[in-house]
Amino acid sequence: MIRTLENASLQAMAKGASFYEIGILRPARPGRESQMFTCVWDLDAIVKSIRWLCLENCRGRHIYIRPKGEHHLSLVDDLTRTSVKQMKVAGFQPAVLVQTSPGNFQAWLNHGRKLPADLSSTIAQCLAERFGGDVKAAAWRQYGRLAGFTNRKEKHKQLNGLFPFVRLVEVSARVYETAEDFVAAAAAELERAKAVITESQTAYLSKAQPRKGIEDFRRNPQYRGDGNRMSPVIWCAGECRESGDYQPRSLKEWTVHR
Repeated sequence: MIRTLENASLQAMAKGASFYEIGILRPARPGRESQMFTCVWDLDAIVKSIRWLCLENCRGRHIYIRPKGEHHLSLVDDLTRTSVKQMKVAGFQPAVLVQTSPGNFQAWLNHGRKLPADLSSTIAQCLAERFGGDVKAAAWRQYGRLAGFTNRKEKHKQLNGLFPFVRLVEVSARVYETAEDFVAAAAAELERAKAVITESQTAYLSKAQPRKGIEDFRRNPQYRGDGNRMSPVIWCAGECRESGDYQPRSLKEWTVHR
């Protein structure tokens, strides 16, 4: 347990956050869905809870960690040794490197500043795509495994019935060399993408026909309009028919839909 305490403490300290979310995942079983329990702790609380986390791990739970709230890190999951070497050569040195199972790694990169959620997710996806990580696990709030505990996935179960420990391979807490330029390029690309979406929405709205009011339908003989009062239901039906928004199956659907 001493080694578990050291690994977990070093990993948390290297991430440099004030608070962390510790995830305890209960795997799915026949007739029971998986369930994640989350604890929000600072480093001191994590250290004090190691014994309990070890017990949960022995019961088959997976133990995870992530910074709470927006943060300065990105997790790249499912990396090989070759991918890790390529990252380092390219100037993307991990602040924390964890071996989650034999030959499989998770790398936490330190950007040097807190990133907004959308930019953080964009960067995580770019890193995963570039270095062959798991793109599905690339997001700003992605959990990583906490070192010092075992990886309880059945596919990693060894011949002796035991599971491999999650090992803390490297801890530097450093900001990677290319952080400033890479984050700036990702931020610019994200802004361009937002601008394209905004432009498309504006163009669509400018072409859209304005909604018709009830007076338009009162004067329209197609809806038995003669300038007199018209049922709101008939007006709604006419409005949606004109715009093509919705095709109801019954009068009841008109009233519910509107």
